[in-house]
Amino acid sequence: MDTAFAKKPRLAVEIEVERNSPFRPTFNNFKGRCVGDFHALNFRFLNRLKLSDFNYNLPQHLIAQHPAECREGSRLLIYHRTNGLIRHARFLDLLEELRSGDLLVVNDSRVIPARLRGSKPTTGGAFEVLLIEEIKENEWWAMVRPSKRLVIGGCIDLHRLDGTKAGIQVELLEKTDTGLCRLQFLLERNIFEVLPELGEIPLPPYIKRPKGKTGSQDVERYQTVYAQVNGSVAAPTAGLHFTPTILDDLKTRGIRVAPVTLHVGAGTFAPVKVSAIEEHQMHSERFFLPMETLAEIQKCRLDGGRVVAVGTTSLRVLESAANIGLEQAAGRWQQTQLFVYPPHEFSLVDAMLTNFHLPESTLLMLVSAFIDPGRAEGREKCLAAYEEAIRQGYRFFSYGDAMFIS
Repeated sequence: MDTAFAKKPRLAVEIEVERNSPFRPTFNNFKGRCVGDFHALNFRFLNRLKLSDFNYNLPQHLIAQHPAECREGSRLLIYHRTNGLIRHARFLDLLEELRSGDLLVVNDSRVIPARLRGSKPTTGGAFEVLLIEEIKENEWWAMVRPSKRLVIGGCIDLHRLDGTKAGIQVELLEKTDTGLCRLQFLLERNIFEVLPELGEIPLPPYIKRPKGKTGSQDVERYQTVYAQVNGSVAAPTAGLHFTPTILDDLKTRGIRVAPVTLHVGAGTFAPVKVSAIEEHQMHSERFFLPMETLAEIQKCRLDGGRVVAVGTTSLRVLESAANIGLEQAAGRWQQTQLFVYPPHEFSLVDAMLTNFHLPESTLLMLVSAFIDPGRAEGREKCLAAYEEAIRQGYRFFSYGDAMFIS
């Protein structure tokens, strides 16, 4: 065959362009500058979101300082992803949004009294210690303030809640570049046994309380009714609205509830400090997917039900396990650094219950991704829903109202 008449291959070229870039390419100004014959030029605009894109203005009076009078007394904003419609309801109306065959996955981690106070043995200088993650018995990762005054091998005398010395010291073994301290508790018993005598429940800084012993209301209400496994330094707050009666009602309606465990630590609440959010590195957190919960998920899928994550931590467990492979992940402790932000595709979770989250937080980014999976437009939709919640006077953050996204 005469190659002079052979049909030349025709190529399509794809160019990535920042959506906010002033450069606006055209077919002609590329065709004259490229070697080869091509018939199509596709521009895929990148949606590189910045930290400031997740900011919003929240009136201070909408930051809930105390829980609702009763757990189930919160309001509920219901968001339907198929049409973007919002319905304003009460938390008990969640029962009508769920259907027989659905599976609610809850985080059964229990908040520990992780904020400790102490002093330097030689000078009496005050220290505050926030336990983050147990490494092994009596060895923990923690945040220490002021950490600059504590050197490797240095010790802190821990205090009881009344301010007296407890006769227990903690030694600094290591400091990381990210500010975490590896601590060794110098006692023969497990520190868990004496934490109630030493520690305060680590309420978030936007909940204002006097220093000292945690009040009885916070001890009860900053904990889910199904909490079982000690280890969190912050509550999985979407679960705070449930009561034993609601859980019983779910069962009678054919809606099952299954636990996972993720100990909430620095990975969940650490602030994002970079402008380009994809550069943010999540701290590693431990999670556990029980074999029984795996079986419930498989049954839910076979029966055509929905997997409903109660809270962002439950969602991160489920999506992390799906990334590993459910059967490979189940039945053993795993680590996750999963950071979810738009655009993100979800493998397992069909609906989510969550609270309203802080501006520029990783939790707000996760919710934005879930509202419109696989598309960057979830940010605008999420912030629009938040603006509506603000107009309607919803209460925000840990002790605030809830949002159901289906």
